[in-house]
Amino acid sequence: MQITINGKSLEAKKGQNVLQVAIANGIYIPHLCYHEKVGAAGKCRACVVEIEGMRGLQTSCSVPVREDMVVETKADTVLQAQRLVVDLMLSSGKHDCLSCEQSGHCELQDAAYYLGIERPTCQYGDINREVDETSEFIKIDRNKCISCGRCVAACNNTVVNQVLDFGYRGHDTEIVFNTDKKMAESTCVQCGECSQICPVGAIIDKHAIGLGRLWELDKVETVCPYCGVGCKLNLHIDRKSNKIVKVSGVEGSPTNDGMLCVKGRYGFDFVGHEDRLTTPLIKEDGQFREASWEEAIELVASKFTSIRDEYGADTIMALASAKVTNEENYTFQKLIRTGIGTNNIDHCARL
Repeated sequence: MQITINGKSLEAKKGQNVLQVAIANGIYIPHLCYHEKVGAAGKCRACVVEIEGMRGLQTSCSVPVREDMVVETKADTVLQAQRLVVDLMLSSGKHDCLSCEQSGHCELQDAAYYLGIERPTCQYGDINREVDETSEFIKIDRNKCISCGRCVAACNNTVVNQVLDFGYRGHDTEIVFNTDKKMAESTCVQCGECSQICPVGAIIDKHAIGLGRLWELDKVETVCPYCGVGCKLNLHIDRKSNKIVKVSGVEGSPTNDGMLCVKGRYGFDFVGHEDRLTTPLIKEDGQFREASWEEAIELVASKFTSIRDEYGADTIMALASAKVTNEENYTFQKLIRTGIGTNNIDHCARL
């Protein structure tokens, strides 16, 4: 079907809402509670638009498109309403953009920039909310939370861990874990879906704090090495130090759609760990000594060859590793099956 947004005729499909069509065509409408994975919420009211034939302003995330619909996103009444909503959000928390990890990657910041809001005009009485750092991997700063509900919807409906919810009422409303427990004491499995879907800096990856903002880091797409599901992920790399700062799931991937388990999202510190071996070691008289790759490979090859020739190939078995790439694992199993001649190979992710 055809709809019109800001005087431009656009193609739309049945089942889409107005916001989806706008996003697909590069038209920015501020939105904070909506995300493709959690669907329409209509909570934040930042995405209001004018729709011909409909009374008042409508939340674009909740209105399905129809043939010949006419939408206006830049009318004065629309922008005035959006400014009020975003202004109130900025006023009701502690959004320290200069020091926030999400600066430059914050959707509230983007909305304020689009609407020309330099500083909030209102002043709420401060509520000093607890900063929960009990978790091994995630920091919760409720002072930056805008109660958009994305993390709650993602936890309950996307990854279905059912840990997060809203607690209390009115200005005291905040996200809680189970029956208002600390994150580390709750049933949270540390999948990190909440940190990826949070539009502000309220839920962030703890180990990435101070190591670089997302726009400063190179993003490299790859496949998680841990198991056979094949989740796609992005490595966010600081090229100056050549270190992985954080990992995020690739949204829209057919295997995981941005979701990751605790290992895929946070189990990457082994890559640059100071205890990681950098040279082969050969044990002689109970002690390890450093050796060249040539010496080590020749020793292993000669030992395996003699065992295979004397006792048969099936006396040898191999265990592949989730801490190397899929390509390396493929090469390894090919070596065992064709080079040595046995199918006795397994993988640590299955155990």
